[in-house]
Amino acid sequence: MKSITINGSKRESVGKVATKALRNAGRVPCVLYGGGEPLHFAAPELDFSKLVYTPNAHTVVIKLDGEDVPAILQDIQFHPLTDKILHIDFYRLFDDKEVAMNIPVKVEGAAPGVLNSGGVLLFNKRKLRVKALPKDLPDFIVANISNLKLGNKLYTAELQTDAYTILHPDNTVVCQVRTSRASLKEEEDDDATTEGTEGGESAPAADAPAES
Repeated sequence: MKSITINGSKRESVGKVATKALRNAGRVPCVLYGGGEPLHFAAPELDFSKLVYTPNAHTVVIKLDGEDVPAILQDIQFHPLTDKILHIDFYRLFDDKEVAMNIPVKVEGAAPGVLNSGGVLLFNKRKLRVKALPKDLPDFIVANISNLKLGNKLYTAELQTDAYTILHPDNTVVCQVRTSRASLKEEEDDDATTEGTEGGESAPAADAPAES
């Protein structure tokens, strides 16, 4: 998995005044968990642009006092009005410990149900949570849709590998090919036309009463 470098510096004070001063200076307060006591540090907000504002998954290398610490983003808080990053939690990685992470799904192939039957491909899961050793974390999970006909679904059970474990039930739908709304409308219009035709001729008018 690709990694992004974060240039951090340890925080000596973690109070509200110091935190506000950090944010005003364009830095983000962070906490690194795992491997003992939580470590408080700060880093420039610009360092997080490629980590936060992207659909891709990345690990990070946090540079702290000459030490390179591998980690993953665990949680992030945004300002409710400005969407500015307020705080980030990281979790330290260890080569021999599995870690859980959300990984994007990448579609591969072309679905016959879309190409030949006018269906549409719908995503139920654009990301899947997986557990693996850091070296086995994938950049993305490949979802091959080459065999999906109209009405077919692709389940997580078909995406499992020996390298990592997908932390969703095997019957979780990742994507499916459904009939498009346009096709449904055409079918409804055709049915209405057929019903009108099959209704047959109108019943003959009743005979007028005989004159006395």
